[in-house]
Amino acid sequence: MGIGVSIFLIAVGALLAFAVDYQLGWLDITVAGWVLMAVGALGLLLTLLLWSRRRSRVLVEPEPPPRVRGYRDEPGPPVP
Repeated sequence: MGIGVSIFLIAVGALLAFAVDYQLGWLDITVAGWVLMAVGALGLLLTLLLWSRRRSRVLVEPEPPPRVRGYRDEPGPPVP
């Protein structure tokens, strides 16, 4: 569940809990709204916790380029 879905559940739950004044015989809409808000808040909290774990980074130093070993063929000292 992402942040968008969590906020959507909180908004729909708030509408059902506070704005709708309709009664069904088998469902209390106010309680359903509170349940949706609780599920949305829990989903938002879990999503933010998982995102904060993903953002932790480990700094890795880049390796220096490999040294190329070589030699130079230079003339030595003069021979007597």
